Amino acid sequence: MPPRPAADSPEASDRTGAAAATARKARFWDRTAVKYAASPIADRVGYETTLQRVRSLLSFDHDVLEIGCGTGTTAFRLAPYTRRMLATDVSAGMIAIAREKLAVDPLPQLRFAVADADLPMAGVGVYDTVLALNVLHLVADLDRALELAVQALRPGGLLISKTACLLEMNPLIHRLALPVMRAIGKAPDVLCFDAATLQAAIARHGMHIVSVERHGSRGKDFRVFIVARKPA
Repeated sequence: MPPRPAADSPEASDRTGAAAATARKARFWDRTAVKYAASPIADRVGYETTLQRVRSLLSFDHDVLEIGCGTGTTAFRLAPYTRRMLATDVSAGMIAIAREKLAVDPLPQLRFAVADADLPMAGVGVYDTVLALNVLHLVADLDRALELAVQALRPGGLLISKTACLLEMNPLIHRLALPVMRAIGKAPDVLCFDAATLQAAIARHGMHIVSVERHGSRGKDFRVFIVARKPA
């Protein structure tokens, strides 16, 4: 067994920081899980476009991992097009609601688990597709989350993401509104970047960008949809 890091070592500090970030994210989303589950999808047409596009990339012999699945709405729509699907979220409250829905409407391909996109859990080279839909701006460390997602993919596998690029929104949102909302507990910690920065981060992890799209139906769409392939 390897020696445990000293309490004041950089490794121990990193672990402590990661654990604190995970706990902070979980607390926020646990508090909002019931309200989140009841909230309507803001852009239904754009959402359906995304689902159709993702389905076109899946296969009945694919093993799929979804990170940041929330209460499982998208997982229920996509799991029938996979061999098996593990849908994960940092919030135990979100996963509890997803599991309740699964008990009412069982899907043999689908399983839910509590897991943080910033921490290892999926194994190495075990999935054909990793879905990161509306979550990459909510991770604590974009490069770390991408590193883990890429590690989970088999050679030739796909990373499919749809991400809010907050730097493409009105500057007052990320400079003023979000800090105020975070301070009063009404918004989670978020990362602010644009689509070009996200593409560069994905490519930095050895992924080939296959497609960059926008699916919104209500004016300018600040959620970029990216498909990237891991080299075979």
